[in-house]
Amino acid sequence: MSFRSFLFAGFLLASLSTQAQTAPAARPMSQRMADAFISWHPDSIVIGNRKTARWDYEQGLMLKALERVWQRTGDARYFTYIQKDLDQFVRPDGSIRTYKLEDYNLDNLTTGHALLTLSQMSVPQAEKYRLAAQQLRKQLEGQPRTKAGGFWHKKIYTNQMWLDGLYMAEPFYAEYSQVFNQPAGFNDVAKQFALIEQNLTDPKTGLMYHGYDESREQQWANKTTGQSPNFWDRGLGWYAMALVDVLDYFPQNHPQRQQLIKDVQRLAPVLVKYQGASTGTWALVMDQATRKGNYQEASGSSMFVYFLQKGVRMGYLDKKYAAAARKGYDGLLKQFVAEESGALTFNGTVSVGGLGGKPYRDGSFEYYLTEPLRKNDLKGVGPFILASVEMETAANAVGQGKTVAVDNYFNHELRKNALSGQQETWHYTWDDRTHGGFYFWGQQFRDLGAKTATISAAPTAAALKGVDVFIIVDPDTKKETPQPNFVQPADVQALKKWVQDGGTLMLMANDTSNCEIPRFNTLARAFGMEFLPLNLNMVKGSEFEQGRVNIPAGNAVFKTSKSAYIKELAPLKVQAPATPLVKMGEHTVIATAKMGKGTVLAVGDPWLYNEYVDGRKIPTSFENYNAGRDLATWLLQQSGRK
Repeated sequence: MSFRSFLFAGFLLASLSTQAQTAPAARPMSQRMADAFISWHPDSIVIGNRKTARWDYEQGLMLKALERVWQRTGDARYFTYIQKDLDQFVRPDGSIRTYKLEDYNLDNLTTGHALLTLSQMSVPQAEKYRLAAQQLRKQLEGQPRTKAGGFWHKKIYTNQMWLDGLYMAEPFYAEYSQVFNQPAGFNDVAKQFALIEQNLTDPKTGLMYHGYDESREQQWANKTTGQSPNFWDRGLGWYAMALVDVLDYFPQNHPQRQQLIKDVQRLAPVLVKYQGASTGTWALVMDQATRKGNYQEASGSSMFVYFLQKGVRMGYLDKKYAAAARKGYDGLLKQFVAEESGALTFNGTVSVGGLGGKPYRDGSFEYYLTEPLRKNDLKGVGPFILASVEMETAANAVGQGKTVAVDNYFNHELRKNALSGQQETWHYTWDDRTHGGFYFWGQQFRDLGAKTATISAAPTAAALKGVDVFIIVDPDTKKETPQPNFVQPADVQALKKWVQDGGTLMLMANDTSNCEIPRFNTLARAFGMEFLPLNLNMVKGSEFEQGRVNIPAGNAVFKTSKSAYIKELAPLKVQAPATPLVKMGEHTVIATAKMGKGTVLAVGDPWLYNEYVDGRKIPTSFENYNAGRDLATWLLQQSGRK
């Protein structure tokens, strides 16, 4: 079988590959492809040649891709699609239509990520998503294993571990372990990767075989090693994506975290070695690119671009690998992306690749070439969207190498976690996905290349070491916390010195009935600002216009946003060195100050929490999402710390 290239007009190629740099107003490629997907599957996700929708790993892959597009745009259409899709399957008691636990199929776990996302959010019936996620986790309790402890890919594939299975199960398993505070799960996840590295890595090429049969009984299995015969690109692509995704959830201090990062670093140069010199993409059977019938394949190539660029963004890989990712992405655009009737299409994805079964798949070179190519196959579309998000993120990585920390000392409210049942801090924290959390704004910082952190101690020089931007939000009153940590003179002096040395400080108050204003003002006044005992923009019910704040054109901070929704805020009294940035009539609502090498910004409300940034509640005439991104960009650009 040969692959027929899909070429189209040169001007279109140029616009596809350079749109992020030359046409800022144009929708990014990730969003265009996501919109195309929704146009193909407006009501439900029907996979391949099936007649009806069912619980499926391709579904989970696409929901993950849509979630990332939602995070990149603040457009609630993508979230709505995710929720509606899940609601076709998840019943009120948490049971999942078409899912059968007794199949013990790792493929069925991939959609668990979307369940965990919704279970942590402020949504109706969040409980059912939690119960459904727990049902998937229960499958792992009984999942058959090899003698060494590796999960069988499916119950019907006895004694076999496949590369595919690491993506299907391990990111969900790790995220579940994090969300439910079950640290033992991370040990098991690490074991799965260790077994795959041990049993599927070829010492000569560094590539990884598709599958491994511990019993050596399968016809496709090498009788000495148990390995399948060839290196299939998408199999290795699934594994590569699993590696960089699972690290999102692994604790920083877990003893196996560094080994997983070493696995990422081992794989990256191998992929670059087998990257097409002229195409930028990768062959279906990876080590035989020039063999007759072999071809450049879209899904595996998309996965490798995602792996390389995310690895760079997260600091696992040297920055030099960004060039390989860029080359690969340009190859994807040139070879596989086309436009039909104004909408994108994605070509060149091999339909399937497996081992054993009926009819029997022997893992030979000839076998992989018999599987047909599909247009708009979701196994290619999903990774392409994820790769596009990474490339778009890389184009504006103003926060690369910088850390943004939120205070959890002055603001330290506690609650019982609805999932783990344990005490946790909440309200304006990076991890909180409910309405009052900063998860969405934190994701904007992370998408700008920065790391987010939390400081739970007093703001001393030692606590702030390595922090470029520090955000203090809504210090607690005694009504909120029995023994609050009030701002002390020593805190003021430490923060003043930190700012003078180049730190960027953001002060976010709240209305006077919900924020410890008097002591917070001792800090604000050190920079020429003072939160006044007034409450502006008091909103009744859903009268959102009562919370409108118009942002003046040409200001230094909010370059793409013209209006914001900020309710029940405390205005500011301003004197040198502070200057007003945004005013409402006679009242200053946002102000900035320069002191030494550093910068301070103050605003009288924590207005960028999830409820008013993620696009699900307030009218689109308010631009809180864009304003949050503008502010994050500006804060990161101000940092003068070395």
